[in-house]
Amino acid sequence: MMNVNKVKLHTPSLRSVSEALSEGLQNNFAEVNVSVVDCPDLRKEPFMLASEGICGHPRLADVGGVPNLIPLPQKDKIYNLETIAKQVELPNAFIIGAGAGPSHFVGVNCELMPNINIGDNQNNTHFATVAEDGKCHLEKLRDSTDFRLLANLFASEGQQGKVICIHVKKRTGPDNFVTAIRKILLNNYKDQPVGVGGSFLIKNGKAKIHVMPHFSETPLKTDEDVNNWLKFYNMSAPLVCLSVFVSHDPDLDLRVEHTHCFSNHGEGGHYHTDTTPDDVEYLGYFNIAEYMFRIDPPTETHLIGRD
Repeated sequence: MMNVNKVKLHTPSLRSVSEALSEGLQNNFAEVNVSVVDCPDLRKEPFMLASEGICGHPRLADVGGVPNLIPLPQKDKIYNLETIAKQVELPNAFIIGAGAGPSHFVGVNCELMPNINIGDNQNNTHFATVAEDGKCHLEKLRDSTDFRLLANLFASEGQQGKVICIHVKKRTGPDNFVTAIRKILLNNYKDQPVGVGGSFLIKNGKAKIHVMPHFSETPLKTDEDVNNWLKFYNMSAPLVCLSVFVSHDPDLDLRVEHTHCFSNHGEGGHYHTDTTPDDVEYLGYFNIAEYMFRIDPPTETHLIGRD
């Protein structure tokens, strides 16, 4: 039986969070506009999500973990998004996020961009692999709802409703878009964990993105080992990012932030930061999660490879 731990998160009002971010993000971006808005239909371009909104009993799930991948992959760790939906008590959930793809199904290690409305049977999930020529290869995942090793997921009923809209331009500070938001939440809500999920668009500029190649046959023992193994790319906007983060880890062995992206031009993977700070523009829609579900945490853990 898989271990599932349900924890209530702190849920400040959207207005409170919006006000904190409106002030705090000015330390990291030249232009900042944060507001509480009615969620647009995110099924439409450029977001192309599998449901119209990100509201309705929002919750996060941290499944497995990086120790299932590093130092060596635990290939028996296979999970399923439909099963996860039941475990987070939303069997018809709309789920987005970031994880390791079903290498047992597609035949190669890969990055996963979960984007599925289980109740409506709509699946716009993508996965990215390193092709034989070393370039990124992006595909839709068809005929499988599996993933392997780890994932950080945001689940909701996929409804429209009030959300936080964040629109920023020109990065002037050291933190990437997600880290900047997360640090502001940590600073404002201290030891009260605030969980967030949603989608943002890198509208302009380029971004540092990695894609996992074939599983390493030698143990990855340090962050340097991990970075030497990963394949890094400088990818071009527009990129649709699926993001899950929590202000801090309340002793659940969480990955505090995890974002994957996909596109219409064949690029996607794990987001690190933008590489053109003067030109970058982000537009995102986010909601505050009510619960964190920690599912099947590794029995032996470490902090390597969690960037």
